[in-house]
Amino acid sequence: MGSSSTAAKGNGALDGAVVAVAGAGGPAGRAALLRLAEAGATVVGSDHDPAKLAEAVDAARYAHGGATVTGETVDLLDLAAARAWADRIEQDFGRVDGLVHLVGGWRGSQTFTKTDLDDWDLLEKLLIRTVQHTSLAFHEALQRSDRGRYVLISAAGASQPTAGNAAYSAAKAAAEAWTLAMADYFRKAGGEQGPTSAAAILVVKALVHDAMRAERPNAKFAGFTDVKDLAEAVAGVWEQPAAEVNGNRLWLTEKP
Repeated sequence: MGSSSTAAKGNGALDGAVVAVAGAGGPAGRAALLRLAEAGATVVGSDHDPAKLAEAVDAARYAHGGATVTGETVDLLDLAAARAWADRIEQDFGRVDGLVHLVGGWRGSQTFTKTDLDDWDLLEKLLIRTVQHTSLAFHEALQRSDRGRYVLISAAGASQPTAGNAAYSAAKAAAEAWTLAMADYFRKAGGEQGPTSAAAILVVKALVHDAMRAERPNAKFAGFTDVKDLAEAVAGVWEQPAAEVNGNRLWLTEKP
């Protein structure tokens, strides 16, 4: 547990917390593992790519000697597998204080009329189904925690879709709606005292990381959020009281 003053103010800073990160092998996942480990959390990552996951876990362990950072290949398109993963974390560490959802994917088209519905089939799995499965698998453990947080990373396009991003924006909007329904569950479970756990949405325009900048040194990446800043914002969700973040969209880019 964090210091009593921090725990009281933020209903659970990250020291001693147990946090699962879905999609931990990508650049955003890597940054999140590092930041959460730095804050004193036990971090359990999952990804469909075992090699990238192992690299991310090793990097976080190396950067923060003594931190407990583990990884597991989990098929989050399988609800039973997601539930088994949540159960294993609780059995191994005694609690689950967070699920950070970083499973991503993007498909777009030149125009609205050229939208390929095969893109929807893929994005529905990556951006909606994985949110459904992780939220259903983890919600009870998060409610049992004194500082449970479900953190969805979403995109500004969910609120203001562009013609060529119909499938992506609609999938993100559905994931947001699902997460807000989970927030309502936490609100109702908290009763008159208010929620003790929270589901929050961090909204970005798009993400950028060092390798992208190296590939495109002249690009401005205007409005993009660096994955390190995203990781900072993820950690910050634990620094605020559950009632202040539950059911809210926290904008990391300009609101449309």
